[in-house]
Amino acid sequence: MDQYTTRPSDEVHVGYVRVMHTVPNAPNVDIYVDDEMIIESLSYGDFTDYLTVQEGTYKVSLYVTGTQDDPIIENMLPVERDVMLTVAAVGTPDDIGLLSITDANGEIVQGRSMVRFIHLSPDAPAVDITLPDGTVIFPNVAFKQITPYIAADPMNLTLQVRPAGSTDIVLEIPNVPLSEDSFNTIYAVGLLQGNPQLEVLLTTDEF
Repeated sequence: MDQYTTRPSDEVHVGYVRVMHTVPNAPNVDIYVDDEMIIESLSYGDFTDYLTVQEGTYKVSLYVTGTQDDPIIENMLPVERDVMLTVAAVGTPDDIGLLSITDANGEIVQGRSMVRFIHLSPDAPAVDITLPDGTVIFPNVAFKQITPYIAADPMNLTLQVRPAGSTDIVLEIPNVPLSEDSFNTIYAVGLLQGNPQLEVLLTTDEF
């Protein structure tokens, strides 16, 4: 397990990877890297800490927990020096994919909070993310789309999710905590029609 650790490393040729499970109604999964299990029984809505990983390209395989004969999906994952990644299992139980998301990729605005939105609800249309007064912050975000980070004042922020171009509110996100000098991601997960219901996961994209 020398290539994978949850602690930051002083070595120069490492990147940082965490894994997230956002496939509604899919079973828990074990994650293997180059045929070695590094994460056991990751459940829907959960995400790991960042693992420190040596720079290189790895085979990432997802299996139903407790099995290792037929992977749900296998992808090659390049890990670059000093790059932070979230690898999200996305889609539906019949069509699972892996989405590689680069985290904290930009300059932080001193004294502000950097925030972005990622749409991972497989049955939801493109959405607008707005303030309660209807001001659109992130427009027309489609499934698996990753917005750029924007700078916001540090505060507890209330946001709303609306179908793109509509005034209808499908989800309110109250009290999103935005801390000074931080990178943050709001993930929409779950189902617009069905269970588990549409909700958000909030992550801080740093150690």
